[in-house]
Amino acid sequence: MGYQEFWLSYREEVEERFPLVEGRLKQMEAEETVAVRWRGYFRHVAAFLHRLCVLEEEIHAGTMEKGNLRGGLPEFFTKKSLEELQSQNRALYEDILPEHYGRSYGNPAYAAEQLGEGYGKLLGMLYADIRALIPYAFEGRNYELTIFGELLIEIYNCFEQEEQPEEREIQQIIYWFYHDYSEVFMEISVRSQTSPELDFYTQIIMDSDLSDLRYLYRYGAYISANEIEVAKFLNGMEEEKIQAMAKTYTEGYRIGFAVTGKDLSKKKFVELRYPIGFERMLRAAVKNFQEMGLQPVVSRNGETSFSGRGNASSSVSGTSPNRQYGYDHKSDKAAYFDKAFVERRLEALRSAYEERKEAAALYAGPAVVETFGEEGFVPKPCVQAYRLDGKQQKLNVYLAGQSMEITNEYIKGEERSFTIISYPIPEIGAQFGEIFARTAEVNTLDYKLYQTMQQKLIDVLDKGASVHITGKGRNATDMTVALHPLENPAKQTNFENCVADVNIPVGEVFTSPLLKGTQGHLHVTQVFLDGMKYLDLELDFKDGMICNYSCRNFDSEQENRKFIKENLLKHHDTLPLGEFAIGTNTTAYRMGVDYQIQDKLPILIAEKTGPHFAVGDTCYSRAEDTPVFNPDGKEIVARDNEVSLSRKEDTSKAYYNCHTDITIPYDELDSITVIMQDGSCEDVIRDGKFVVAGTEELNQPLQ
Repeated sequence: MGYQEFWLSYREEVEERFPLVEGRLKQMEAEETVAVRWRGYFRHVAAFLHRLCVLEEEIHAGTMEKGNLRGGLPEFFTKKSLEELQSQNRALYEDILPEHYGRSYGNPAYAAEQLGEGYGKLLGMLYADIRALIPYAFEGRNYELTIFGELLIEIYNCFEQEEQPEEREIQQIIYWFYHDYSEVFMEISVRSQTSPELDFYTQIIMDSDLSDLRYLYRYGAYISANEIEVAKFLNGMEEEKIQAMAKTYTEGYRIGFAVTGKDLSKKKFVELRYPIGFERMLRAAVKNFQEMGLQPVVSRNGETSFSGRGNASSSVSGTSPNRQYGYDHKSDKAAYFDKAFVERRLEALRSAYEERKEAAALYAGPAVVETFGEEGFVPKPCVQAYRLDGKQQKLNVYLAGQSMEITNEYIKGEERSFTIISYPIPEIGAQFGEIFARTAEVNTLDYKLYQTMQQKLIDVLDKGASVHITGKGRNATDMTVALHPLENPAKQTNFENCVADVNIPVGEVFTSPLLKGTQGHLHVTQVFLDGMKYLDLELDFKDGMICNYSCRNFDSEQENRKFIKENLLKHHDTLPLGEFAIGTNTTAYRMGVDYQIQDKLPILIAEKTGPHFAVGDTCYSRAEDTPVFNPDGKEIVARDNEVSLSRKEDTSKAYYNCHTDITIPYDELDSITVIMQDGSCEDVIRDGKFVVAGTEELNQPLQ
């Protein structure tokens, strides 16, 4: 089923309902049938959704029937100037921009002030979900516009009654909406993962005139100076450099399959995840993937509470109009999140995969382009925002685990791979062009040179029973990491010699430690994890599990702990130390120092700029039984720990479905010392410098 056929089937279902919804929304903008207290809210939200309905009709008038979505800009865009499209884009997002957020119904505090705390939470969440439909209007998805319009109208009707509805009544309407439409939402999500013909985004990449920046506004996403300036910058690059960037990205993907012994020829679909503005690089990459026999797919998940607002749920990303807004609404599903809903969602996920099981088996995994350079974000707690309660947190962990189990049945972990690469955005500062060039250099370092030096580190590390890591200056790290015993050191190793394949750039050796005997204190003075800043993050470990944690983001210790549990522990009570690694890319570290952007480097690069510790699952999660070998032929035996081994009895206890790297930069590092079985010691790093013979070149950027 092609793009037209798939979406036409949904459009036909609402062919008669859509104009009725549009007309009713128009009436609501002027009616006085609800009490004054509610009138402003419903008029505002109805007007916004009506605007999206009209916009969808204007953009896609006749396109579905005529089949002319392909090829260049639709007529709607060719009739508008770049300035007009910029003005329209800003108007769509203006309500939640920081300068207007204080008086927006998208702000939980303002919604509570105007509507009362209970109603404010429910109606504010509904407004955020309706705002998430903006891209759908641009994609021609009037099905979602219709059903959310019907939801808004149903709730509005409740407030038209003489007696004010109970909060519970409104909550139940929202609950049953998401419960009943779970099957539709999951079908669209799974189908887009396995259907190249659902190619709205790929067509933008391949068919647009990329020199005409009006193409950026086809996404419907918020377009900031970052997206515009990146597109201009790439347009000005020599074709040779664009091809080099694309080759690094696609070769990393191919090599990821090769080094793990996975057969790429069995696969047909590669999922693109990319930031808006990078289309020129992506166009070259798509051609490279096609030569490998891979067709691009792009997941069609929105930013609704159902799909996971604020959790990088969208495969095509842009600069957030307001990160505080995303943070305030990231737990909105708490409004309807219970056991029955979770089971319904899991049932819908399994049904969607079962229907597409042959295609799902052909999915190779994601190829990801990330960006860095945004100003640090420290969220402000909002007491009026939804937060998952204790029971819901456990359900959320259960949902993540079961969803991964179902996905792994149809897209087997031991058969798929990925790659990820990162580039700066203009927000990083006036030296953006220089930093971009340096990043491209870092991404293409000589992996053979690093492979040789890293093997010398591994040769020393493999002698040890454990590794002792200490910080210096303000850094109070004092960690001991236990290593797996090697039964046959001539053929076995604990550490993977990681070069530029799945994780670009080059530069780390890593292992999955034993938990028993892994203990101590991990401290970083400042770190960015998933886009959020942590100040003086401290984690204590006992037998490899986090036993205490703190940070200094907020004045309240309780708020600091809540922040860590929600965002780092992902609602788990504890997490294991799933990885210990030594980053060797001192060139990347030097880049950070030279441009004073250490705090802006993404974890993808930052993890290569010092030792790092990942909390969560091991490096080999759900593929532990697949043999992995280093270039020297030795098998990496440290693929399991005591937690992941429990999969043999109960997979629900084996995985946490998260893996977050925390790096100690070289300037906060004192020593890394290998401790032998007999108690003798050998340094790998002393006073922040590499001391293993043959690794001296790594110290040059540290001088």
